[in-house]
Amino acid sequence: MKVDFLSLADFSRADVESMLDDADRLKAELRAGKSTRPLVGKTLAMIFEKPSLRTRVTFETGIKQLGGASVYLAPEDIRLGARETVADIARNLSRWVDLIVARTFSHRSLVELAQHATIPVINGLTDLLHPAQVLADLMTMRERRGALENATVAFIGDGNNVVNSWLNAAALFGLDFRLACPPGYEPDPKILARAQALVPGRIQILNDPAAAAKDADVVYTDVWTSMGQEAESQARRAAFAGYQINAALLREASKDVLVMHCLPAHRGEEITAEVLDGPRSVVLDQAENRLHAQKAVMVWLSTRSQPGA
Repeated sequence: MKVDFLSLADFSRADVESMLDDADRLKAELRAGKSTRPLVGKTLAMIFEKPSLRTRVTFETGIKQLGGASVYLAPEDIRLGARETVADIARNLSRWVDLIVARTFSHRSLVELAQHATIPVINGLTDLLHPAQVLADLMTMRERRGALENATVAFIGDGNNVVNSWLNAAALFGLDFRLACPPGYEPDPKILARAQALVPGRIQILNDPAAAAKDADVVYTDVWTSMGQEAESQARRAAFAGYQINAALLREASKDVLVMHCLPAHRGEEITAEVLDGPRSVVLDQAENRLHAQKAVMVWLSTRSQPGA
Protein backbone atom coordinates (compact mmCIF):
# COMPACT_ATOMS: atom_id res chain seq x y z
CA MET A 1 0.00 0.00 0.00
CA LYS A 2 1.11 3.54 -0.64
CA VAL A 3 1.34 6.42 1.81
CA ASP A 4 0.80 10.10 0.94
CA PHE A 5 1.99 13.24 2.72
CA LEU A 6 -1.02 15.53 2.47
CA SER A 7 -1.53 16.67 6.07
CA LEU A 8 0.25 16.26 9.40
CA ALA A 9 -3.12 15.16 10.76
CA ASP A 10 -2.74 11.92 8.79
CA PHE A 11 0.22 10.82 10.91
CA SER A 12 0.90 9.82 14.49
CA ARG A 13 3.33 11.71 16.69
CA ALA A 14 5.72 8.77 16.39
CA ASP A 15 5.54 8.99 12.57
CA VAL A 16 6.38 12.69 12.55
CA GLU A 17 9.16 12.24 15.10
CA SER A 18 10.59 9.52 12.86
CA MET A 19 10.58 11.93 9.91
CA LEU A 20 12.27 14.60 12.05
CA ASP A 21 14.92 12.14 13.23
CA ASP A 22 15.58 11.17 9.61
CA ALA A 23 15.81 14.84 8.65
CA ASP A 24 18.38 15.46 11.41
CA ARG A 25 20.41 12.46 10.23
CA LEU A 26 20.30 13.46 6.56
CA LYS A 27 21.35 17.00 7.43
CA ALA A 28 24.28 15.78 9.54
CA GLU A 29 25.40 13.38 6.82
CA LEU A 30 25.25 16.08 4.14
CA ARG A 31 27.29 18.47 6.28
CA ALA A 32 29.83 15.71 6.98
CA GLY A 33 30.22 15.09 3.25
CA LYS A 34 28.75 11.60 3.40
CA SER A 35 26.92 10.31 0.36
CA THR A 36 23.44 9.07 1.29
CA ARG A 37 21.59 8.01 -1.86
CA PRO A 38 18.65 5.77 -0.91
CA LEU A 39 16.52 6.90 -3.86
CA VAL A 40 18.86 6.01 -6.72
CA GLY A 41 16.79 5.44 -9.85
CA LYS A 42 13.69 7.17 -8.42
CA THR A 43 11.99 10.09 -10.18
CA LEU A 44 9.95 12.90 -8.64
CA ALA A 45 7.28 14.67 -10.72
CA MET A 46 6.79 18.27 -9.57
CA ILE A 47 3.38 19.80 -10.37
CA PHE A 48 3.45 23.55 -9.71
CA GLU A 49 0.42 25.80 -10.21
CA LYS A 50 2.10 28.54 -8.14
CA PRO A 51 5.58 30.05 -8.49
CA SER A 52 8.11 29.05 -5.87
CA LEU A 53 11.67 29.55 -4.67
CA ARG A 54 12.03 27.38 -1.56
CA THR A 55 9.64 24.58 -2.45
CA ARG A 56 10.96 24.07 -5.96
CA VAL A 57 14.67 24.35 -5.18
CA THR A 58 14.53 22.20 -2.06
CA PHE A 59 12.57 19.37 -3.68
CA GLU A 60 14.71 19.40 -6.84
CA THR A 61 17.93 19.56 -4.87
CA GLY A 62 16.69 17.04 -2.33
CA ILE A 63 15.77 14.28 -4.79
CA LYS A 64 19.07 14.78 -6.59
CA GLN A 65 21.06 14.51 -3.35
CA LEU A 66 19.17 11.29 -2.58
CA GLY A 67 20.27 9.84 -5.92
CA GLY A 68 17.08 10.45 -7.90
CA ALA A 69 15.89 12.85 -10.58
CA SER A 70 13.03 15.33 -10.99
CA VAL A 71 10.68 16.50 -13.73
CA TYR A 72 9.29 20.02 -13.26
CA LEU A 73 5.77 20.58 -14.60
CA ALA A 74 4.88 24.27 -14.78
CA PRO A 75 1.24 25.48 -14.93
CA GLU A 76 1.29 25.79 -18.71
CA ASP A 77 2.73 22.29 -19.14
CA ILE A 78 -0.29 20.28 -17.99
CA ARG A 79 -2.98 22.77 -16.87
CA LEU A 80 -4.15 20.57 -14.03
CA GLY A 81 -7.83 19.71 -14.45
CA ALA A 82 -8.25 21.86 -17.57
CA ARG A 83 -6.33 20.29 -20.46
CA GLU A 84 -6.69 16.90 -18.82
CA THR A 85 -8.51 15.65 -15.74
CA VAL A 86 -6.64 15.42 -12.46
CA ALA A 87 -7.43 11.70 -12.35
CA ASP A 88 -5.94 11.06 -15.79
CA ILE A 89 -2.81 13.03 -14.91
CA ALA A 90 -2.42 10.99 -11.72
CA ARG A 91 -2.85 7.68 -13.55
CA ASN A 92 -0.34 8.60 -16.26
CA LEU A 93 2.31 9.90 -13.88
CA SER A 94 1.96 6.75 -11.79
CA ARG A 95 3.18 4.72 -14.79
CA TRP A 96 6.33 6.83 -15.26
CA VAL A 97 7.59 8.23 -11.97
CA ASP A 98 7.90 7.16 -8.32
CA LEU A 99 6.76 10.24 -6.37
CA ILE A 100 4.67 13.34 -7.01
CA VAL A 101 4.88 16.69 -5.24
CA ALA A 102 2.08 19.13 -6.03
CA ARG A 103 1.83 22.84 -5.24
CA THR A 104 -1.75 23.74 -6.07
CA PHE A 105 -4.27 26.49 -5.48
CA SER A 106 -7.02 24.07 -4.49
CA HIS A 107 -6.58 21.44 -1.80
CA ARG A 108 -9.28 19.44 -3.57
CA SER A 109 -6.97 19.04 -6.58
CA LEU A 110 -4.26 17.58 -4.35
CA VAL A 111 -6.69 15.14 -2.71
CA GLU A 112 -8.00 14.02 -6.10
CA LEU A 113 -4.45 13.56 -7.35
CA ALA A 114 -3.65 11.35 -4.37
CA GLN A 115 -6.88 9.35 -4.74
CA HIS A 116 -6.05 8.34 -8.32
CA ALA A 117 -2.25 8.02 -8.10
CA THR A 118 -0.77 4.66 -7.22
CA ILE A 119 2.44 6.34 -6.03
CA PRO A 120 3.01 8.66 -3.03
CA VAL A 121 1.79 12.25 -3.39
CA ILE A 122 3.36 15.07 -1.34
CA ASN A 123 1.68 18.36 -0.46
CA GLY A 124 4.00 21.16 -1.57
CA LEU A 125 1.35 23.76 -0.56
CA THR A 126 -2.37 24.22 -1.10
CA ASP A 127 -4.86 26.89 -0.12
CA LEU A 128 -5.68 24.80 2.98
CA LEU A 129 -2.41 23.32 4.25
CA HIS A 130 1.38 23.61 4.09
CA PRO A 131 2.69 20.60 6.05
CA ALA A 132 6.15 20.56 4.43
CA GLN A 133 6.79 24.05 5.80
CA VAL A 134 5.64 23.22 9.31
CA LEU A 135 7.68 19.99 9.38
CA ALA A 136 10.77 22.11 8.67
CA ASP A 137 9.65 24.57 11.37
CA LEU A 138 9.38 21.75 13.91
CA MET A 139 12.86 20.61 12.93
CA THR A 140 14.17 24.13 13.46
CA MET A 141 12.51 24.36 16.87
CA ARG A 142 14.05 21.06 17.97
CA GLU A 143 17.48 22.24 16.85
CA ARG A 144 17.21 25.53 18.72
CA ARG A 145 15.27 24.45 21.82
CA GLY A 146 16.32 20.81 22.16
CA ALA A 147 12.69 19.65 22.36
CA LEU A 148 9.19 20.57 21.32
CA GLU A 149 7.54 19.85 24.65
CA ASN A 150 6.05 22.75 26.60
CA ALA A 151 6.62 25.24 23.78
CA THR A 152 4.31 28.19 23.16
CA VAL A 153 3.96 29.33 19.56
CA ALA A 154 2.34 32.71 18.80
CA PHE A 155 1.31 33.27 15.20
CA ILE A 156 0.58 36.91 14.38
CA GLY A 157 -1.48 37.44 11.23
CA ASP A 158 -3.76 35.54 8.90
CA GLY A 159 -5.31 32.17 9.81
CA ASN A 160 -3.98 30.72 6.57
CA ASN A 161 -2.66 27.37 5.29
CA VAL A 162 0.46 27.61 7.47
CA VAL A 163 -1.69 28.21 10.56
CA ASN A 164 -3.89 25.24 9.69
CA SER A 165 -0.83 23.01 9.53
CA TRP A 166 0.43 24.48 12.81
CA LEU A 167 -2.89 23.56 14.41
CA ASN A 168 -2.33 19.97 13.32
CA ALA A 169 1.23 20.06 14.68
CA ALA A 170 0.08 21.55 17.99
CA ALA A 171 -2.45 18.75 18.36
CA LEU A 172 0.23 16.12 17.67
CA PHE A 173 2.83 17.50 20.07
CA GLY A 174 0.66 19.14 22.72
CA LEU A 175 1.95 22.62 21.99
CA ASP A 176 0.37 25.83 23.22
CA PHE A 177 -0.63 27.65 20.05
CA ARG A 178 -2.03 31.17 19.94
CA LEU A 179 -3.20 32.92 16.80
CA ALA A 180 -3.67 36.69 16.88
CA CYS A 181 -5.73 37.75 13.89
CA PRO A 182 -8.41 40.33 13.04
CA PRO A 183 -12.04 39.15 13.19
CA GLY A 184 -12.93 37.33 9.99
CA TYR A 185 -9.44 35.94 9.37
CA GLU A 186 -9.62 32.85 11.57
CA PRO A 187 -8.31 29.44 10.44
CA ASP A 188 -10.35 26.62 8.93
CA PRO A 189 -13.12 25.89 11.46
CA LYS A 190 -12.97 22.09 11.11
CA ILE A 191 -9.19 21.96 11.59
CA LEU A 192 -9.47 24.37 14.53
CA ALA A 193 -12.24 22.36 16.21
CA ARG A 194 -10.29 19.12 15.82
CA ALA A 195 -7.12 20.60 17.32
CA GLN A 196 -8.99 22.16 20.24
CA ALA A 197 -10.68 18.83 20.97
CA LEU A 198 -7.38 16.95 20.94
CA VAL A 199 -5.52 19.41 23.18
CA PRO A 200 -8.19 21.18 25.24
CA GLY A 201 -7.25 24.63 26.47
CA ARG A 202 -4.01 24.80 24.48
CA ILE A 203 -5.29 26.44 21.28
CA GLN A 204 -6.34 30.09 21.47
CA ILE A 205 -7.67 32.48 18.84
CA LEU A 206 -7.13 36.08 19.93
CA ASN A 207 -7.42 39.54 18.45
CA ASP A 208 -4.62 41.08 20.53
CA PRO A 209 -1.07 40.46 19.22
CA ALA A 210 0.52 41.44 22.55
CA ALA A 211 -1.61 38.93 24.45
CA ALA A 212 -0.68 36.21 21.96
CA ALA A 213 3.04 37.02 22.16
CA LYS A 214 3.13 37.11 25.98
CA ASP A 215 6.05 34.88 27.10
CA ALA A 216 5.93 32.98 23.78
CA ASP A 217 8.87 30.78 22.78
CA VAL A 218 8.20 31.30 19.07
CA VAL A 219 6.67 34.32 17.35
CA TYR A 220 5.69 33.50 13.78
CA THR A 221 4.19 35.42 10.88
CA ASP A 222 3.47 35.19 7.17
CA VAL A 223 2.51 37.64 4.45
CA TRP A 224 -0.88 39.26 4.85
CA THR A 225 -1.84 38.59 1.23
CA SER A 226 -1.06 35.15 -0.17
CA MET A 227 -0.93 34.13 -3.83
CA GLY A 228 -4.44 34.15 -5.25
CA GLN A 229 -5.60 36.89 -2.86
CA GLU A 230 -4.12 39.85 -4.71
CA ALA A 231 -7.54 41.47 -5.21
CA GLU A 232 -7.87 41.65 -1.41
CA SER A 233 -4.47 43.24 -0.78
CA GLN A 234 -5.71 46.75 0.06
CA ALA A 235 -8.40 45.48 2.46
CA ARG A 236 -5.95 43.09 4.06
CA ARG A 237 -3.34 45.81 4.66
CA ALA A 238 -5.99 47.81 6.50
CA ALA A 239 -7.23 44.83 8.52
CA PHE A 240 -3.75 43.66 9.56
CA ALA A 241 -2.22 47.08 10.20
CA GLY A 242 -1.86 46.38 13.93
CA TYR A 243 -0.53 42.84 13.47
CA GLN A 244 3.11 43.49 12.72
CA ILE A 245 6.02 41.69 14.39
CA ASN A 246 8.34 44.47 15.54
CA ALA A 247 10.73 45.19 18.39
CA ALA A 248 7.92 46.34 20.69
CA LEU A 249 5.95 43.12 20.20
CA LEU A 250 9.04 40.98 20.79
CA ARG A 251 9.46 42.55 24.22
CA GLU A 252 6.26 40.74 25.22
CA ALA A 253 7.77 37.35 24.33
CA SER A 254 10.31 35.14 26.07
CA LYS A 255 13.83 36.56 26.18
CA ASP A 256 14.95 33.54 24.12
CA VAL A 257 12.13 33.87 21.60
CA LEU A 258 12.63 32.52 18.10
CA VAL A 259 11.27 34.65 15.27
CA MET A 260 9.92 32.61 12.38
CA HIS A 261 8.60 33.44 8.93
CA CYS A 262 7.96 30.96 6.12
CA LEU A 263 9.09 33.52 3.49
CA PRO A 264 8.91 35.38 1.21
CA ALA A 265 8.61 38.35 3.56
CA HIS A 266 7.29 41.84 2.94
CA ARG A 267 9.59 43.95 5.09
CA GLY A 268 7.72 46.78 6.74
CA GLU A 269 4.34 45.03 6.51
CA GLU A 270 3.92 41.85 8.58
CA ILE A 271 7.45 42.15 10.01
CA THR A 272 10.08 44.85 10.29
CA ALA A 273 13.47 44.44 8.66
CA GLU A 274 15.05 44.99 12.09
CA VAL A 275 13.36 41.87 13.47
CA LEU A 276 13.55 39.74 10.32
CA ASP A 277 17.31 40.26 10.08
CA GLY A 278 17.86 40.42 13.85
CA PRO A 279 19.54 38.02 16.29
CA ARG A 280 16.30 36.21 17.28
CA SER A 281 15.38 35.41 13.67
CA VAL A 282 15.74 31.81 12.46
CA VAL A 283 14.09 32.31 9.06
CA LEU A 284 17.12 31.10 7.11
CA ASP A 285 17.38 28.01 9.31
CA GLN A 286 13.73 27.29 8.47
CA ALA A 287 14.43 27.75 4.77
CA GLU A 288 17.48 25.47 4.90
CA ASN A 289 15.58 22.84 6.82
CA ARG A 290 12.95 22.63 4.09
CA LEU A 291 15.61 20.70 2.17
CA HIS A 292 16.36 18.20 4.92
CA ALA A 293 12.77 17.74 6.11
CA GLN A 294 11.49 17.11 2.60
CA LYS A 295 14.30 14.67 1.87
CA ALA A 296 13.17 12.79 4.98
CA VAL A 297 9.57 12.78 3.74
CA MET A 298 10.58 11.39 0.34
CA VAL A 299 12.66 8.62 1.91
CA TRP A 300 9.97 7.86 4.51
CA LEU A 301 7.21 7.57 1.90
CA SER A 302 9.34 5.55 -0.52
CA THR A 303 10.27 3.07 2.18
CA ARG A 304 6.73 2.60 3.45
CA SER A 305 5.03 2.54 0.07
CA GLN A 306 6.86 -0.51 -1.24
CA PRO A 307 4.78 -3.65 -1.80
CA GLY A 308 4.42 -5.47 1.49
CA ALA A 309 5.69 -2.48 3.55
